Amino acid sequence: MTRFFLQAMRRSTWIAALGAAVLAGCGGGSSGPEVAAAPQVKLAFSAPQVSAGESATLTWSSTNASSCAASGNWTGAQPASGSATFVLPAAGSFTYHLDCTGTGGSAGSEAVVAVVSPAVPVAPPAPVAAAPPAGAPVLTNVLSVVVDRGPSGTSFNMPFVSVTVCSPGTTTCRTVDHILVDTGSTGLRLMASALGSGMDLPVIATSAGLPVAECAQFASGFSWGSVRRADIRLAGETAARMPVQLISDPSAPFSVIPAACSNTGADLGSVAALGANGILGVDMSVQDCGAICVTSTAPRLYYGCTSTTCSTTMLPLDSQVTNPVAAFALNNNGLALTLPPVQVGGAAAVLGTLTFGIGTQPNNQLDRATVFTTNSRGQFTTVYKGTTYPSSFVDSGSNGLFFDDASIPTCSSFYCPIAPLPLTAVNVSPSGATVSVSFTIDNARLLTAGISAFNLGGTLGLTRTFDFGLPFFFGRTVFVALQGAQTPKGVGPYLAY
Repeated sequence: MTRFFLQAMRRSTWIAALGAAVLAGCGGGSSGPEVAAAPQVKLAFSAPQVSAGESATLTWSSTNASSCAASGNWTGAQPASGSATFVLPAAGSFTYHLDCTGTGGSAGSEAVVAVVSPAVPVAPPAPVAAAPPAGAPVLTNVLSVVVDRGPSGTSFNMPFVSVTVCSPGTTTCRTVDHILVDTGSTGLRLMASALGSGMDLPVIATSAGLPVAECAQFASGFSWGSVRRADIRLAGETAARMPVQLISDPSAPFSVIPAACSNTGADLGSVAALGANGILGVDMSVQDCGAICVTSTAPRLYYGCTSTTCSTTMLPLDSQVTNPVAAFALNNNGLALTLPPVQVGGAAAVLGTLTFGIGTQPNNQLDRATVFTTNSRGQFTTVYKGTTYPSSFVDSGSNGLFFDDASIPTCSSFYCPIAPLPLTAVNVSPSGATVSVSFTIDNARLLTAGISAFNLGGTLGLTRTFDFGLPFFFGRTVFVALQGAQTPKGVGPYLAY
């Protein structure tokens, strides 16, 4: 089941209102003209040098400034003061710029952090069944992740990566940034507007020769577009001739959305509506529909289109939108998403990593992570304050922790405790194994326009579901093992953290 909660656009008016309330408290008068003071900007890292894989905290402040913008190794609008924690996975020198503007002019500052390889190399782990054979090349299997304000400047709690897409079998490629990493859905979906023109991605056809479109359905709406084949490159990994969805494809057969699709919810067919240039669905499934779409049109996911109309169709597995990780040559049994902790009040941006494979390389070993099995849909039971949620899940595509607790004060549908609220839940796997999970809920009123990562919680009336969205990933490495995949600690599907 695909799951994706997108609340940023619904809250944009509320956040703007909060900003207006703060500004309304400022005022005063003057007996004559004054020369406005020039802005001053200070920017510094907590340490000038860290080892690869360690976190570095950037702190900044400004005076006489009304707006600030980041550049270099971070981007987007930033508050006048704040801090951000970055996990820096590779050796090198990283420069962060901040330029601020006020009525008295503009000023800027920069900070540089050096990342070095660990002084003491990590001993290689004992061989496991999934390890590459002796002499095999070690692939680059790490992709940088950033949580920032997104391509339209309105996103938050959304982890983004860059994805390279190529015409199958060619070197005609394009890299698209700000693709949402979603552990709650399956397959790559790209905005046609973000991919641009000039890419020859063959359209997948039905058995009757009609071009195929898909109505991908999420909790917050749907995405409509063609299904095409592309070579997908993620870090040093390649998935060849993969079925992908091209959202809002302007080509004639896909220009009209059938009512059976548009009636399912809001249209997420633009960068502004989605808050991203696409979705990289890397859940536990291989195909986004699976066996049921091979023999039935009931899910209403796939459509065969003529020049005037589109009708639901069945589709074989090898033509369905597919999790690209399953097609990698080596690191194909799962992945791990790693993000740093986020302090009270949130962070302007955070950096993390998406590492492919489980137990296939020295950098993706499970080590002390607790393996937690799920059912075939990635679900388990959560017990929270005596209430049982039998259809719970972990989902980086949800930008909050969503559960029901009438004892926590709310503002709109979000939790606004007076002080940071530490909480605990117990997750129960289908096998009966239990693991305790600690998390913190911040006051949603602290979520201002310059914040990208925040310990957000809320209630959506999900009486059977506890949605462990992106805040669950803060300060953790979360492994996702694909269904049926062999790993050093058993066969997927499972989570480990």
